[in-house]
Amino acid sequence: MTITDSNSLADIEFQLTWKSDTATHIDNYTAQRVNFWRDCFPQQIFQKLLNKSVSKQVDCSLNSGEIVPAFQPSCEHIIKSSQFDRNMDPSRRIEPRAGRFYPKGILTGMANIFRANIEPFRCLETMDSSIRISFNHPLASFPVNLKATILNIHAKPLDRGGTCHDWLEVVSTGPGMQSRANVNPTDFFSDQPFVRAEERPDDLFYAGPRFVNHLDDQAISVISGLYARLLQPGMHVLDLMSSWTSHLPEEIQFAKVYALGMNPEELQANKRLDGFVVQDINRRAALPYETGSLDAVICTASIEYLIHPFEVFSEISRILKPGGLIVITFSNRWFPPKVIQIWKDLHEFERMGLVLEYLIGAGSFENLNTFSMRGLPGPETDKYFGQQRFSDPVYAVWGQKRSS
Repeated sequence: MTITDSNSLADIEFQLTWKSDTATHIDNYTAQRVNFWRDCFPQQIFQKLLNKSVSKQVDCSLNSGEIVPAFQPSCEHIIKSSQFDRNMDPSRRIEPRAGRFYPKGILTGMANIFRANIEPFRCLETMDSSIRISFNHPLASFPVNLKATILNIHAKPLDRGGTCHDWLEVVSTGPGMQSRANVNPTDFFSDQPFVRAEERPDDLFYAGPRFVNHLDDQAISVISGLYARLLQPGMHVLDLMSSWTSHLPEEIQFAKVYALGMNPEELQANKRLDGFVVQDINRRAALPYETGSLDAVICTASIEYLIHPFEVFSEISRILKPGGLIVITFSNRWFPPKVIQIWKDLHEFERMGLVLEYLIGAGSFENLNTFSMRGLPGPETDKYFGQQRFSDPVYAVWGQKRSS
C-alpha cells in the first residue's frame, strides 16, 4: 500500500507549534502504527490524512479548544490550603508553588479525585488559607498549528481486537506545561531547589572517566540533528559541561570547538575539540573565555547538575557575541546523586520551563524556543532495548544573546 486510506496502518510524526508569552514551542511525537480504521481523530484531520503517500505532510491551524478542551473559568477552583496534602510523599514535605504542576491525587476533599490520580493540575496562586488551582489543559488557551508527516505505510493484517488510540490526546499530553501561568514567572526557586543527594565536591564524583553514552543512539541523533539546524559552519563553539563526545554534527566544520568539563581523560578522548578546560563550575562559575568571543554555547544532558544556574547563565551571556546562540538539550536520564532536587520534582515538560526561567533571569536573551521529540522507537543498540518501547525523549531550549 502506497497511499493512505480509511483502512491504512501508518507511522506518522505529529508536530505542534505554538507560542506563549516567553517563547516559541515545537513539540513532536512519532506515532507508530496508527490504525486509520480503529484510532480516533477529529474528522477534519482524518480527512486530510487520507490519500497521502510517504513523506507527504498536512497542516492544520487550530484555534484554542480545537485540539484540547477550551479554557473554562469553571475549571479553576479555590480550595482550602489544608486540601493540598503536603505529606503525600512520606520522604519529604511538598509545598504548593505558583505556576507549578502537581498530580491531582495530592488533593483531598474534591469530587472525582482519587489518591492514585496522576493527571496534572496547576497551582495558580497561594494565599494565606487557600490555593487557586486550575484543571484546564495546559494548551487550553493557545492556538496551535498541527503538522502531520507520513513516515511509513505498512501492510495490515485483518483487524481483530486491539487497542484504540486517541492520538491527538497522546500528542498533546505534556505540551503547554513549559509555559508560564497567566504571564507570571513560575516559582521554581523556593524550597531549596538546588540541593542534591550527594553534596561532596563534584571533582570527587567525576574523578574516574565514564566512556559511555548517557542517551541512546536515537536520542543522540535527534540532538545532533538539532545542532545541525541551529549552528552554522565557521562558528566558535563552546561545549559546556562536556565529556568524551560532543554530539556535534560531523558534516559541519566549525572554526573552533572548545570544551569545559570535569574529567581530563574524557575531554582528551573527545576528537572534536580544539582545546579544553577542566573546571567545576559548581564551585567557580566564572568561565575562562574572553567577553564576546564565542558564537555559540551548547550544553548536552548536563544542565540538571547546575547548582548556581543564574551565575553560569550570566557568564554565558558575557562570553557570547551579540546574536550568539545558547542551546541546552537534555532527556530523562541522569546521575541520581548529583541531580538537583527541583529537576526530580518536575514533570519532563516543566523542566523546559525551568531552563527558560534561567535564560529569562539572565536578562540578555531573546528569541527563546523550546523543542521536544517523543515516541521514536528505541534502538537495538540501547542497553535498555526490550525493557522500554521508546527511545529516550529529547528536550531542548535555546535563545540568542540580544544585539544591544
